[in-house]
Amino acid sequence: MSNQTKFIDVILPLSLPNLFTYRLPVELNDDIQIGQRAVVPFGRGGKLYSALVKHIHNSPPSEYQAKYVESLLDEKPIVNEKQLKHWDWIADYYIANPGDVFNAALPGALKLASETKILINTECSCSIKDLTDKEYLIYEALEIRNILNLQEISEILNIKNVHKVVKSLIEKRAIVVEEDLKRKYKAKLIPYVRLTEFASNEKNLEQIFNDIIRAKKQLDTLMSFIKLSNRYGTHKEVKKIDLQKSTNVTSSIITQLVKKNVFEVYEVAIDRIGKYEKALIGDKTLNEHQEKALTEIKTQFEEKGVVLLHGVTSSGKTEIYIKLIQEAIKRGEQVLYLLPEIALTTQLITRLQKVFGDIIGVYHSKFNENERVEVWNKVLDFKQINSSKFQIVMGARSAMFLPFSNLGLIIIDEEHENSFKQYQPSPRYNARDASIVLANIHKAKVLMGSATPAVETYWNAKEGKYGLVEINKRHGGVQMPEILCADIKEATRKKKMKSHFSPMLMELMKDAFKNKEQVILFQNRRGYAPFLLCEECAHVPECKNCDVSLTYHKYANQLKCHYCGTSKQMPTTCGKCGSPRVTLKGFGTEQIEEELALYFPKIKIARMDADTTRTKNAYHRLITDFEDGNIDVLVGTQMVTKGLDFDNVSVVGILNADNMLNFPDFRAFERSYQLMSQVSGRAGRKAKRGKVLIQTYEPYHPIVRQVIEHDYIGMYTDEVAQRRKFKYPPFQRLIHFTLKHRDSNVLNEGAREFVEALKTKFGTRVLGPDFPVISRIKNMYIKNAMLKVEREISVKETRKLVMEVKNLFEASSQYKSVRITIDVDPM
Repeated sequence: MSNQTKFIDVILPLSLPNLFTYRLPVELNDDIQIGQRAVVPFGRGGKLYSALVKHIHNSPPSEYQAKYVESLLDEKPIVNEKQLKHWDWIADYYIANPGDVFNAALPGALKLASETKILINTECSCSIKDLTDKEYLIYEALEIRNILNLQEISEILNIKNVHKVVKSLIEKRAIVVEEDLKRKYKAKLIPYVRLTEFASNEKNLEQIFNDIIRAKKQLDTLMSFIKLSNRYGTHKEVKKIDLQKSTNVTSSIITQLVKKNVFEVYEVAIDRIGKYEKALIGDKTLNEHQEKALTEIKTQFEEKGVVLLHGVTSSGKTEIYIKLIQEAIKRGEQVLYLLPEIALTTQLITRLQKVFGDIIGVYHSKFNENERVEVWNKVLDFKQINSSKFQIVMGARSAMFLPFSNLGLIIIDEEHENSFKQYQPSPRYNARDASIVLANIHKAKVLMGSATPAVETYWNAKEGKYGLVEINKRHGGVQMPEILCADIKEATRKKKMKSHFSPMLMELMKDAFKNKEQVILFQNRRGYAPFLLCEECAHVPECKNCDVSLTYHKYANQLKCHYCGTSKQMPTTCGKCGSPRVTLKGFGTEQIEEELALYFPKIKIARMDADTTRTKNAYHRLITDFEDGNIDVLVGTQMVTKGLDFDNVSVVGILNADNMLNFPDFRAFERSYQLMSQVSGRAGRKAKRGKVLIQTYEPYHPIVRQVIEHDYIGMYTDEVAQRRKFKYPPFQRLIHFTLKHRDSNVLNEGAREFVEALKTKFGTRVLGPDFPVISRIKNMYIKNAMLKVEREISVKETRKLVMEVKNLFEASSQYKSVRITIDVDPM
């Protein structure tokens, strides 16, 4: 054992700019490693935190006396050196504190603190006999008091450091941290049907048949069950839905048989990615365009670390990804497959599992904390020999933080999506850009794919920074959709509009329903109507906490704020003048769903937006029903544009293109093109050419014409010219500042002083301060400022100057309460 005095620098799970130094007890000298968690006291009360060891050295701090480390939580590091290097880059580039990155990266169960709440795991399968005396004391106390924090557990055990005991209980699945319950991941439950114990008896079953002989539907259902379950052969389990479909009965018939003690319904939990027991499918043969693209990608990888695959919708990009993943696995490498939103990738996960089986895993924030820790540990324990579970990880942006040790390939699908950007809380990183840095650290390759790449990405590819491979043909000879345009200004003038549907859209939908085909209608606004207007005094009800009008939601008969959640009952008279002449203006998905049913009463309509997909099961149900043909029309927001592949969709309607085109943002035209092109790609994906109809007041708008002509290059060329002229990305780097305060006068003064200080450092590169379109949210007034910096200027130098101004501003007693957030490369 070494008797040398050692010190460690740790990252605390707090938003602090500095690392803190602690003294290591001599008995821990031989055990300490970078990347382990250490239990350390912090603050006046000596509250205990699990901090991460960043450096080990022999130099005591000069500014304060180092406190002792209480204990080490891990026998081996849970974070590797490559991760720490990546964290440093994120903190530096996105002007964030190390603790912010630590909090974003690690699952909550790995960041225990004194105030962490502990509860009994109601799904615990462990035996009380497996618990130690200390663990049993905690368990017993939880049975009486239901919830405890670490401080209370410390008092019960009469010891200061309880982290190891709590960690052991979590590993034994005896307890959960409170955060688990807030983010509870529910496995998909499938209802099955079986005979009751009574009905399983052959004599009783014979009597049951005699009793229900006149109830034809019940008799047919029981007969069908006997057949499906193969009662007199090798027994099979029967899904409730399969039984209903086999006899074309509703759930109520099965319920009646349950009441008669014939059936019992039980549920089986199906994991999102559970054990895959079916046979894996063999390699698919690529067509000539895919083969050519794959060869070009490999050639580009010899010289460049990053390649952009620009392939039109339905060009078979996923098959190319699969080939590259297979090659990486053969080399014993790990693969990270990033998607913009994990909730929207059911089809893709199922598809990849058929190819790769158990070696593909999923990681995202909808798993509870214990499940996320399990995935973390499996990736941490990756062995190159043999196929290892979770060798391929598919996930949203948080999957980038997993402890990869031998990462060989990163695939970023739909790289243009702004969902890769983290907005709140800090660090406000872009997973696409941060993953490229991660790949560079691992010496891995990155393949980005999109039918409508971000302007910055395509510019980097054209400039030679990235490789570029293009596929301009759809897979299987499927034609690109025919895109039409309806002038709703002219149709309104001639009084030909039927509610929000143009005559052309009505005809297209009629033809689709006649041919038993499906329709998708896209309206990028949820709710029933955006606002309520008094026709007498023009008063519009606004949120009391935010400077925004309230949106009407008919299903709840309420006016709701989409920013703070405030709601109130729909008024029958104007709140200002008392007039009953109040009318709803504009339209959202809810109104489309209702009015479409008036014109087509026999068709089945469903809505996909944030209101109808709050639970994961609701989303699965919608997708499955649409795939199975139980829904004729899917009305949705931009959710319907992402990651969906339906065989029978022949018509896509974009109900209002103008809302997107007129949004006050320099990326509005680019985003409009991307959204319209992506939703268009849902039409005619398999057997026949689909049709897309864009409804707009400006049928000759350049972006609308470019979407119709599938002219991505035209859109890109126009955007690059504009951005070069007005100094926007990719030619300049943007840093966005948001200042907030409850008092608008304090905010105005503070914002003016902060921007003046920035201008002394950066001159005319600083724009603002000014109020955004919505200048108050949750009773906090907001002002924005923007810094445009040339790409050639050092990021470190920019950060240094920005932090100097920010620290000086926050040190002022007058403006201490003004909150400043910094967003590098805002989306």
